[in-house]
Amino acid sequence: MRIYDTLTTTEQEIQSKNIRIYLCGVTVYDESHIGHARTIIIFDVLRRFLEMHEYQVNFVQNFTDVDDKIINRANTEGIHSSELSKRYIENYFEDFDRLNIKRATKYPKATENITEIIDLIKKLIDSGYAYLSLNGVYYSVSKFKDYGKLSKRKTEDLIAGARITVDETKNDAMDFALWKFSESEPNWSSPWGKGRPGWHIECSAMSLKYLGENFEIHGGGRDLIFPHHENEIAQTEAITKKPLAKLWLHVGMVTINGEKMSKSLGNIKTVRFVLNNWGPNIIRLFCISGHYSKAIDYSEDLLRENLIKWRQVETAYYEMIMADEIGSTEEISNTLAECKAEFDTALDSDFNTSLATNAFFKLIKSINRIAAADSMTKSISDATLPLFEYMTNILGLQVQKVSESEKQAISNLIKQREEFRVQKRYEEADKIREQIAAQNVVLLDHKNKTIWMKKERIPADT
Repeated sequence: MRIYDTLTTTEQEIQSKNIRIYLCGVTVYDESHIGHARTIIIFDVLRRFLEMHEYQVNFVQNFTDVDDKIINRANTEGIHSSELSKRYIENYFEDFDRLNIKRATKYPKATENITEIIDLIKKLIDSGYAYLSLNGVYYSVSKFKDYGKLSKRKTEDLIAGARITVDETKNDAMDFALWKFSESEPNWSSPWGKGRPGWHIECSAMSLKYLGENFEIHGGGRDLIFPHHENEIAQTEAITKKPLAKLWLHVGMVTINGEKMSKSLGNIKTVRFVLNNWGPNIIRLFCISGHYSKAIDYSEDLLRENLIKWRQVETAYYEMIMADEIGSTEEISNTLAECKAEFDTALDSDFNTSLATNAFFKLIKSINRIAAADSMTKSISDATLPLFEYMTNILGLQVQKVSESEKQAISNLIKQREEFRVQKRYEEADKIREQIAAQNVVLLDHKNKTIWMKKERIPADT
């Protein structure tokens, strides 16, 4: 498997079978939005693919639970910052569990790792990379000669373009805070005075603690390349003298009408809003529809296109599980081999989820074509279902399924409807169809039989 590395700007091969991944998570001062969802879904699919191919994955995703945005929002609401962050962490898990995101191996919080953060700052001061000022402890960017190597920015250009700092106690405009002095809550005691950590040092301390030095993959949204990930590299590598990560993977933004989502524009789409309108499968298909490194534009039209595709997936699944006749698998065998090869090759080649989903829908189209020709047999189904399950498991898609009791009740209703149709009691037969439809079950009439499928209930499907 090869993935494009932001640092070297080349595709790098994944060599180890033990993969440590650090994903920069959300700052919990508000609801998560569709941009967060895309990054987390991409990494979820990556993890699923690796694990399906017998890689051992240690996946760490942090929560930034101390930050100026959190403190300001909490002060506005008249509550403690810990209460605010607790609320949005709970909401995060509710939303992302609904999105069928596998739980990370560990979700460290910045506030739970203050000791490790202080220890790392001490090392940076002792090694000459950080200094004490009147307002806190700062990292001296000029001391790290490789600063800018991830973002491909030159230090002199960054300094020339830097805003005038409000902190005149810094040695240099580019220097950034490791520890901010503060007498107000939340704060912690340190050798330099009460305060709280800067954003960047939190992730350096947590990645070192939970994954160690030079782990396999570090990632996040493309907006984190500078300054967050650039600063992480400067902090960590100043101490370890090793590359922070072997590979840097960054996910493109979700835009709306070509613009970045922002509160000032009023165009933020929260995960909860999109979930409540479209459901998890449509969101996942939308987020993996383009190459992970490129921006994708949020639109209702694109979501509706994915809804239509999802209905085809549901139809294919139920056509397979309802098949009962024995027959040849010759009609599907070549297609299965082609789709599997195309799917795996796409993900092995810079994790191209767009091409992988094309291979998945090639399989779906073939299944539905066979079913439409009344040629679906249990033999074809038995040969095809394992590949269907393999692909949907990796993509994190879940078809609505039914219990045995539901299955029997629906089958009884269909049998009764068939009897009414034979007796030409069409009005009564139509009433049963309506009764079945109320359960979100759709009848699929074939030449010699009627089967049914359970549809995912999607509010936008009107």
